Amino acid sequence: MFKPKCIYFEKNIENFELGKFLLEKYKDIPKIEIENHNNIEEMRKKPNSEFINMKTNLIIGTRKTHKYTPNHKVSDFLVPYTSSGCSAMCMYCYLVCNYNKCSYMRLFVNREEMLNKIIRTSEKSEKELTFEIGSNSDLVLENEITGNLPWTINNFVNSKKGKLTFPTKFDMIDDILPLNHKGRIIVRMSVNPDEIIRKVEFGTSRLENRVKAINKLAEAGYKVGILIAPVVLVENWKQLYSNLIKYLSEQLTEKAKREIFFEIIFMTYSYVHKMINNEAFPNQIQLFDQEKMTGRGRGKYMYKKEIREDGEIFLREQLNRYFKGKTILYVV
Repeated sequence: MFKPKCIYFEKNIENFELGKFLLEKYKDIPKIEIENHNNIEEMRKKPNSEFINMKTNLIIGTRKTHKYTPNHKVSDFLVPYTSSGCSAMCMYCYLVCNYNKCSYMRLFVNREEMLNKIIRTSEKSEKELTFEIGSNSDLVLENEITGNLPWTINNFVNSKKGKLTFPTKFDMIDDILPLNHKGRIIVRMSVNPDEIIRKVEFGTSRLENRVKAINKLAEAGYKVGILIAPVVLVENWKQLYSNLIKYLSEQLTEKAKREIFFEIIFMTYSYVHKMINNEAFPNQIQLFDQEKMTGRGRGKYMYKKEIREDGEIFLREQLNRYFKGKTILYVV
């Protein structure tokens, strides 16, 4: 369980139920009052080599921006919710593109305001809407700190309509298994070959435990998706991902296999990742491969078109071999 070394907090969190709970829960942890969770000067000035230590801090404030972003993959909107950033340290994390080395976990205690807006938006819509509430963080990991997932699900399913969805790389889902979710919650488990999890996705659950969590969620009646994400084209990637998909076919229960759908996301990388990883993880795997990658603007890199297309063809073939007829929502 994540236990912060230091807490940075905005003074007004004391006015919220969750804020009071967190201050009491971590009453013995050193605390520093800040004006704004988005602008902590001493954090911004730390060198990249401090990235791992920075991840041990917890920042608590209120979310001021509530803009919904239209989405046409697994949801209708990407919705700002109760956290951003993460205490894990995946070497490709897209949040680093947004927050640079300050991609540590931030908690937002005005959860009632955020959930009420989701419910109002859903009930005003003529069609059934799905809201992605985990695009800026991992809510299963956050739940270990806040208990927000049972609170969110219990309150949301009392509304008239709509669905919530979130992805995760963690297996700590026992809190939500007994809930009456009414089939309105979609949990999507991100998976990768265990070798990549061990070498790249530091601080996340192992593949075996993620698969066990999928089975538990399916047994509890949740709609479950599997993200093969991000696909990292290391030297022996075809063997690794073929073994991964075969492993899923062997370890998932029949109920889980009936329910699942797939999403496939190829890794993107950036100059910021490169600089942080070189200083914070100098002895780890190099994810940037100039032979396979090309620029995509503003210091970002993606796999070259022909290489990515080869990857997509291969993964579709493997999924069709082991999960014939299952939906692949998209490949990006």
